[in-house]
Amino acid sequence: MTEEYDADAAVPEAACESLDGLYDDADLGACVAALTERRPEETTVEAAAAVFGALANDHRIRALSALREGELCACELQVVLEAPQSTVATHLGRLREAGLVKTRKKGRWTYYRIADTAVTELLELADAIDAPAESDD
Repeated sequence: MTEEYDADAAVPEAACESLDGLYDDADLGACVAALTERRPEETTVEAAAAVFGALANDHRIRALSALREGELCACELQVVLEAPQSTVATHLGRLREAGLVKTRKKGRWTYYRIADTAVTELLELADAIDAPAESDD
């Protein structure tokens, strides 16, 4: 469930009380103003959410990992993902919408490739983060 964020909303009273204790004798209004300047633009947040949302699926990560080595046809990705055409098409569509992959048509075949080196860098960063594996508990 995604909550809408209102950049123009008033700062919650509880947050102001906490800030008042944190910033002893400081101008609370100036502190709040400085903090609100740190809010990212909504378009920046939406773009990042689209990218990370597209990355938040095992099939899509596997597809991107396979595409690191070069372009593949959608039918080849069915083999890589061990998934039916409809599932692969859905995931590739989501990756394309997020700008993570590009396509080209050759006859009746559609080929997919990583859209930008930044995508490969994101995958490498994910590999480098020492995140605990999910348990089956």
